[in-house]
Amino acid sequence: MDQIRSRRDIIDRKKLTLILDAMGGEGVHGSPEQRAAALAALKQSLANGRAEVRRRFEEDGASAPATVAALSYLMDQLIRVLFDFTVNRVFRQPNPTSGEKLSVIAVGGYGRAELAPSSDIDLLFLLPYKQTPWGEQVVEYMLYLLWDLGLKVGHSTRNVDECLRQARADVTVRTALLEARWIWGEQDLFDTMKARFQAEIVAKTGPAFVEAKLAERNARHKRMGDSRYLVEPNLKEGKGGLRDLHTLFWIAKYLYRTDDLATLVQQGVLTAEEMKRFNAAHNFLLTVRCHLHYLSNRPEERLTFDVQTELAARMSYADHPGSSGVERFMKHYYLTAKDVGDLTRIFAAALEEKHRRKPRFALLRRRNKMVDGFEIDGERLTVPNETMLQKDPTNLLRLFHLGQERGLDIHPHALRLVRQNLKLVDAKLRADPVANALFMDMLTSRNDPEKTLRRLSEAGVFGRFIPDFGRVIAQMQHDMYHVYTVDEHTIRAIGILSQIESGALAEDHPLSNTIIHQVLSRRVLYLSVLLHDIAKGRGGDHSQLGEQVALKLGPRLGLSQAETETVAWLVRWHLLMSATAFKRDLGDGKTIDDFTQAVQSPERLRLLLCLTVVDIRAVGPAVWNGWKGQLLRDLYFRAEEVLSGGNVAVGRAQRIAAIKDSVKEMLADLPEAAREAHLRRHYDTYWLRHEVETLARHAHLMYAADKAQTQLTLDFRHDRFRAVTEMLLYATDHPGLFARVAGAIAVSGGNIVDAKVFTTTDGMAVDTFYLQDAEGGAFDRAESIERLRRAIDRTLSGDLRPMHAIAPAKPNEPARASVFTVAPVVLIDNAASNSFTVIEVNGRDRPGLLYDVTRALYGLNLTIGSAHVATYGERAVDVFYVKDLTGMKVTHKGRLAAIERRLVEALRAPGQRDSRREPPAAPKRRARAGQRAVAA
Repeated sequence: MDQIRSRRDIIDRKKLTLILDAMGGEGVHGSPEQRAAALAALKQSLANGRAEVRRRFEEDGASAPATVAALSYLMDQLIRVLFDFTVNRVFRQPNPTSGEKLSVIAVGGYGRAELAPSSDIDLLFLLPYKQTPWGEQVVEYMLYLLWDLGLKVGHSTRNVDECLRQARADVTVRTALLEARWIWGEQDLFDTMKARFQAEIVAKTGPAFVEAKLAERNARHKRMGDSRYLVEPNLKEGKGGLRDLHTLFWIAKYLYRTDDLATLVQQGVLTAEEMKRFNAAHNFLLTVRCHLHYLSNRPEERLTFDVQTELAARMSYADHPGSSGVERFMKHYYLTAKDVGDLTRIFAAALEEKHRRKPRFALLRRRNKMVDGFEIDGERLTVPNETMLQKDPTNLLRLFHLGQERGLDIHPHALRLVRQNLKLVDAKLRADPVANALFMDMLTSRNDPEKTLRRLSEAGVFGRFIPDFGRVIAQMQHDMYHVYTVDEHTIRAIGILSQIESGALAEDHPLSNTIIHQVLSRRVLYLSVLLHDIAKGRGGDHSQLGEQVALKLGPRLGLSQAETETVAWLVRWHLLMSATAFKRDLGDGKTIDDFTQAVQSPERLRLLLCLTVVDIRAVGPAVWNGWKGQLLRDLYFRAEEVLSGGNVAVGRAQRIAAIKDSVKEMLADLPEAAREAHLRRHYDTYWLRHEVETLARHAHLMYAADKAQTQLTLDFRHDRFRAVTEMLLYATDHPGLFARVAGAIAVSGGNIVDAKVFTTTDGMAVDTFYLQDAEGGAFDRAESIERLRRAIDRTLSGDLRPMHAIAPAKPNEPARASVFTVAPVVLIDNAASNSFTVIEVNGRDRPGLLYDVTRALYGLNLTIGSAHVATYGERAVDVFYVKDLTGMKVTHKGRLAAIERRLVEALRAPGQRDSRREPPAAPKRRARAGQRAVAA
């Protein structure tokens, strides 16, 4: 705490003590008046002290270490005053016995004198023997006053023997005692405990402590996402966060009996440069934490989207051409987290190696083996000396290549030498055919390429050997869709590709698992995955810019001209398949025709499917689902048919006739007249948009509903593999029906991901909605289905108005979503379909958005043929195939402009629902000639 200046401006302990002493009342066991006055004085001192520390940090530019030390000092002085007041005034003992002694100890972050603005106060009340009534009264009085001050206090009350006994059994208690710092009371008691702790616990359990802390670290990493490149990282507990630095500190303190990490340089554990990196990382993370606590006014540790921009501004990260201030701030964070990972790995692994348990018998010790000039030390691969790297820089890659081949980890000593010699990764090495061949071998290896590429990246070799990849290291994607930085996303995608190829994900991706073995060039596939996002953050279309990177990099890595061109095409069009599958009607022949004209070959189709699957899956843990997989499979099979010599436009009449014959056979249980009538009720497009089994099921449902004169028929089918619920609605068609059903679904908490809308020749709606729940799974809970049934019935009858009933967003969602600006965009395309005008709307996702948009389409007198709904984080992308009331495309320029204006208004106006017209309620039952069933 030596760095604290003008301490009395923070708190004047003597002055505060005089104020409390002036209250008198010695030994009266704390009258209510005395307690209230003491509490008021302490509270005022705490508030003044906190305000002064905050002012120094935010206005005077005090460092974060000085800030947390000042807050610790403030708390020390308050506790000292409170302790003296309690034992001298409230529970004074003129002649205390040997058992009536007490020492107040700080533990945890407070024990390190690193008290962040909103952190808890962790205290140990240390007793010489067992608890006495006096000690119990003192501890209780102090704790209640601390709680009344608004402090969050973690506490324990133990004697010395209890401390040691629990420390032996629990590594958490051991760690707390390791950081214990005396605040006030009987210092001899603390010194006794500390001496015994060092002699009886620390001196005998060094290796075990190291193992426990490393295991604890690994478990924490896994719990927090096991990546330091999450776009909303946990500053304290996440990988590369402050807790990793604390782990290093604890191990150093345990093994070297020191509070000064500079000792590690003297011991040769860290170099001076590494110690400098440690201090820089610690100061940066501590600074961010102080700002975060002050900004949120709570012990918040997550860098969520809604605070990142403000933190960047507070820390003076300005916008630069091509990158915003928040992106620059987060990139600094990720690079710091990477430094923390480097340091903790080198330090912790080196100590683990140095202090690991030795075999009981010397004869069991083995000498290091030599393989291709490298040493195998235990289960780790290392280099015998620095000269090996300097004489032949290809060994920088050969080290990781051999480790991958042999299934060996890289020794921390070797990693340190690699980092110290990164300058050897220069233009000459990048042009070396041997080095490039080694890299491609690692990229395309069947032996866990993800692990090897991550090692290469962590060591700094990857980004220097492939400079374009170096540009996206720590490049965040500032949205609510992407979970990882670009480099982490890319490496994970390669890992997923390798798992698909090995069969580990066959159940999730049955088609990809099959066709990946039909791909002609594995090098093309793996390199395209590596490069698909390589040009993000450059200020242009990353697909087009990435294509140029691929054309340049392919020959260097040993690919032929044809292979290079294929990689470049895949990078340029890596979003084509997902955009087509998720945004277009796959039952429309023009969709398949346009897609196959772009793809052109079955090989490209196979490559593109694999690339698309791993790209989506690597975005984040909850992004992929069975519905997306089914859409991609449908597109693949339809495109494959065309690319293999078929033609979706040929034989349309014959196909429809064959489908009708198959359906008729499956309706053998119905009267002949009913079968013939059913086949005449549907227009041609209906027969081409469903499987034969589905068409037969529809026929049976329609027949039963007509016979029973049911006004509304709903049928639900759940497909958990595709993660979707299929809802068939059969009712009298009327204007605004789609919008009202969409509103009812929103009211019930469901999400429409696709819809097929048909009207029979006698005016009945046969609409299929594909639904998911809020988590992206099938909408299959019984209570949810029942709620949806009631909502649709009430909405169609006019008893329920969805605009008033749609639930608002969850409380924590608006703040996060409001960070992002999603400009409303409406795109109208008359070339995407031969029969429909295709309208794509883009806007910020919110409850009821689809309802608002479809209500606007109703108001524009447009009929919906199909709808395709996708959500990308905060962005919703909805596509509608529409016709005008005459059944034609919309082509008039003025009409198109009016549609665009109205839909933009619908996207922008979530709070103006009352001012807009509801679709009319469904007509009541009206019999008309030739109509056997009347629906609501």
